[in-house]
Amino acid sequence: MSDNKDPKQKQLNIALDESVADGVYSNLAIINHSASEFIVDFVTVMPGAPKARVKSRVILTPEHAKRFQKALGDNINRFENAHGTIETNEPPPIPLNFGPTGEA
Repeated sequence: MSDNKDPKQKQLNIALDESVADGVYSNLAIINHSASEFIVDFVTVMPGAPKARVKSRVILTPEHAKRFQKALGDNINRFENAHGTIETNEPPPIPLNFGPTGEA
């Protein structure tokens, strides 16, 4: 039997291209889902602009979406412990008839 506790077996080498490393700014996320995937569109909404643009789309399996939710919650908790509570305001009244509606 092999011992799976070898740290080298659990390492993952992740490459980050320069074009991706700069990131994109988003101040709105729209989330839809089907029975097999979650689709997250990251949008940039600029004040006074009549049109908003999707800057990035991420498609996740339900299992990965759940893991992402947990990881994001853990990171928000650590951030707030270090920097204080993140205050949120009510979302702006933007009509969100963008794309298909979610399905269960």
